[in-house]
Amino acid sequence: MSLKEIFCQDRAIAVLQRALAAGKVPHAYIFAGAEGVGKFKTAREWSKLLLCKNPVVEKKEKTDSAEFADSCGLCQSCRLFEADSHPDFNTVYKELIQFTKDNKGRKTPVDLPIDVIREFLIDKVSTRPTLSDRKIFVASEAEKLNTASQNCLLKVLEEPPEYCCIILLCTRLEKLLPTTKSRCQIIRFGPIAEEKIIEKLKEMGIKQKQAQYFARLAQGSLGPPCQWAQLELAGTNLYETKRKLVSSLSTYEFADALQLAGWLLDERKKIAEAWAEVDKTTSKTDINRRAAKTLLQIIISALHDAMMTRLAETESIVNFDQEEQIEKLAGRFDAERLAEKIADAYKAIRWLESNVNEKLVFEQLLLNLTTHPSSIVYRPSLHATAGNWDRTDRHT
Repeated sequence: MSLKEIFCQDRAIAVLQRALAAGKVPHAYIFAGAEGVGKFKTAREWSKLLLCKNPVVEKKEKTDSAEFADSCGLCQSCRLFEADSHPDFNTVYKELIQFTKDNKGRKTPVDLPIDVIREFLIDKVSTRPTLSDRKIFVASEAEKLNTASQNCLLKVLEEPPEYCCIILLCTRLEKLLPTTKSRCQIIRFGPIAEEKIIEKLKEMGIKQKQAQYFARLAQGSLGPPCQWAQLELAGTNLYETKRKLVSSLSTYEFADALQLAGWLLDERKKIAEAWAEVDKTTSKTDINRRAAKTLLQIIISALHDAMMTRLAETESIVNFDQEEQIEKLAGRFDAERLAEKIADAYKAIRWLESNVNEKLVFEQLLLNLTTHPSSIVYRPSLHATAGNWDRTDRHT
C-alpha cells in the first residue's frame, strides 16, 4: 500500500505533503479522528515515506503544480518496512504491558500504562536510527494514555532528538492533556464516504443490504464494518442478531427486560469468541468490550432512527431494512424521551469503557428503555458488582 491508495483523507495527507515539501516535518503529531477512518494506515504509510531511501515525487495531476511524494517500495528500507522488521519503526500499544520488565503475563489494562510508554518509547528514543535518517514511534489509542503516561511523555515531546518523530493516534482529543496537545501538530481525519465503505464490504463478500447497514452503523468509519464483515463471513450472523434485537426493542415490556439482557449477554459472548479468532492481536478484555459496545451501538441506532422518524426525517435511517419495527418504536416515545434514552445508552458505553460489569450495564439500560410508569434507574459505580449498586426511583 502507499499514501496514494488511502481514500477520503485528502486534506490530512495534503497537510503532511506540504510539511515534507517545505522541509519542516514536525517532531510530533496527533492524528485525531473516529476509530477506523485510516489514522493507523496513514501513519504507517507516512512513516514508510519518511524512512524511504529514494522517495518518488510526482505531480498529483497533470493540471496541478503541486507535487506528491510517496515511498519507492523498492529500497532496503521499504522492503524491511513491508516485512514489519524495520529497525527504526516502532508501534506502541497497551498489549505490550506483558512484555515489560516488571509486568510479564499481566492482564492488559484499560489505560495505556506508563511502563509501556517508558520501556517501548522513551527508553528507545535516545538510540540513534539504525538504517534511516529518522526514528519513528506510532502510539495507538493515545486517548487511553493516563495522566502519568502523558506526563512521562512531555520531556520527549518538548525536547526530542532531531531524528525522532512521534505519532499519537487518538479517537477522543479531549482526553489528552493541554500540555500534550500543545507540543504536537494536530491533524484531523474526517469520516469515510458511505459508498466507499459499501464498496469495500462488497469486495469482501458481503451482500448489498448487510453492507449498507454496516456502513451506516459505523457512521463514517471503515475499520469496524470490516471487522463486522469478517464476523459475518465467519458465521456469527451479526446481521441477524441486529434484526432480532431491533424487533425486540419495538415490542418488549418491563417484565421482559432481564430476559432480553440475558440474551444480549449470550450474544456478546458468541460475538466475542468469533472476534477473538478474527483479531489475534487485541486482548480478550478489549474484544469483549468491543462486542458489547457493538450491541449498544445497534440499540442506539434504533433509538436514533425512531427519533428521526418522529421528526419526519427518515431518508437516511440506519435500520432502513426494518422500517416497520422502527415506526413501532417511534410510537412508544416522543422525540424528547427518545433523546433521553439515547443519552442513557451512551452512558452505558462509557460504563463499559470504565470496566463496569456488562451484565449490570445491559440490565440497567433495558430496564430504563421500557414504558413502565415508575422506571427504576440503577446507577452502577465504576467497579460495580452484583451487590454494588446505587438505586434511585424516578417517576415519569
